[in-house]
Amino acid sequence: MHGTHDEGVETVRIPADVERPDRVLGPFTARQTAQLTAVGLLLYGLWWLLRPYMSALAFLAMTTPVAGVVIALVVGRREGVGLDRFLLAALAFARTPKRQVDAPEGIPPLPEFLPGRLRRAAPPAPCPITVPAAGVDEMGVVDLGADGRAALASCSTVNFALRTGAEQNALTSGFGRWLNSLTGPVQILLTTHRVELAPMAASLREGAPALPHPALEAAARAHADYLDQLAATRDLTARRHLVIARESHAASGGRVCQRVHETQRALAAAEIDVTPLDAERVVEEFADACNPGLPHHRKETVSC
Repeated sequence: MHGTHDEGVETVRIPADVERPDRVLGPFTARQTAQLTAVGLLLYGLWWLLRPYMSALAFLAMTTPVAGVVIALVVGRREGVGLDRFLLAALAFARTPKRQVDAPEGIPPLPEFLPGRLRRAAPPAPCPITVPAAGVDEMGVVDLGADGRAALASCSTVNFALRTGAEQNALTSGFGRWLNSLTGPVQILLTTHRVELAPMAASLREGAPALPHPALEAAARAHADYLDQLAATRDLTARRHLVIARESHAASGGRVCQRVHETQRALAAAEIDVTPLDAERVVEEFADACNPGLPHHRKETVSC
């Protein structure tokens, strides 16, 4: 998107799936080829055993629906995921308890003093949730156990549509250089959280008497009233943009921090400010992820 006075915008093709596996046999990946080969050998072995007892036409009529379902599972995709993996994920979700709580010490049983009828009528007890993060060190590095270490950083945004063609090309080139410099897994996470305006309104009222002019004091109090009215009549949300770098090795905390600083330097060319998160902010992000509906007070400034 560019205006009539733009110098021209370069077109860059970006694959929809940058982690798409290589094709080794026509349109099939190595995994799909191995699965189809196994199914073919299984059907051929079954035909070899049954050929003395049935005709080829009867065997084809019996096995064609099964082979079609298997081929659809191997080759088909849903939401960017293979149907076989999608089915396994659906089965795992169906078997996973839907009521899970953070209780590493275990779920205590119901008290013995409760009547038997109440204990029998009680629903099944929740299960302890398995959190992938084992802890956060003082540098804000998340311990993922066997999956390595991860570090988080918050990112600012860039107004891309209002830039000229040359500026858009510069931003795209800077972002592309960062993508090409990646040496490990990186996740770009966009989250939405509730905005609490009550602390800002209270701060305005507290500082209003110290303003140098009565008109400024009145304007500050009026703005505080407006913020209270806005919070009472609207469900305010804001977006947060995070970059998460991960290293698969257990002793890679220093390396993952270095990668976050490299991201900070690389994205500066795209006018994106990257701020590594300390341990306190990382814990807050985990709290928001576990309780997305609850407001959490932050030390960041919200502009109105």
